[in-house]
Amino acid sequence: MLIYVIRHGQTDWNAERRLQGQKDIPLNAIGREQARQNGINLAEILKVEGIEFDFIASPLGRTRATMEIAREAMNLPPEDYRTDERLVEVSFGDWEGFTVKELKATARDRITERNLNKWDFIPPGADAESYEIMSWRVASWLNEVDRPTVCVTHGGVIRSLFKTIADVPKDEAAEGEIPQDRILKIETDTKQIGWI
Repeated sequence: MLIYVIRHGQTDWNAERRLQGQKDIPLNAIGREQARQNGINLAEILKVEGIEFDFIASPLGRTRATMEIAREAMNLPPEDYRTDERLVEVSFGDWEGFTVKELKATARDRITERNLNKWDFIPPGADAESYEIMSWRVASWLNEVDRPTVCVTHGGVIRSLFKTIADVPKDEAAEGEIPQDRILKIETDTKQIGWI
């Protein structure tokens, strides 16, 4: 199955390198332009594909705004897409809103622990997840994709797609660069995944 994935555009918390997680932080001006440009680029790609695509996004505001801006740039009705809770970002629990530098001042041992095994680390907080736990819900969504799809989601979800589809080692998946101004192409049948 063919899937094109876009990470939501930049937010102020992204720019400040804050752990954003499931906090509903809006796009900034750079993020809105990234979404528009990704829509323009995706329109060209889909024109070449010549097939009908399903459109789905995480329900958080920054992903919905990215989808709507991108669809408008593609000359499509902005709100004609679905959302799926399984595509929401990993929860950083009590750490959401903090930078790693700030956390080092109050939780140095826990940051050291996270650095040793970022994929499996669960931050403090009742709703916190590891990337591994989040990847279970993402895999559940992926198993239900039954037609060509455009998906707007989050950096953590994209990390789990690299690990789930291409079996990228967990340390590499947890640390790899996840750009907000590029499009990820996935072919699940051949397990091909890469930025275009």
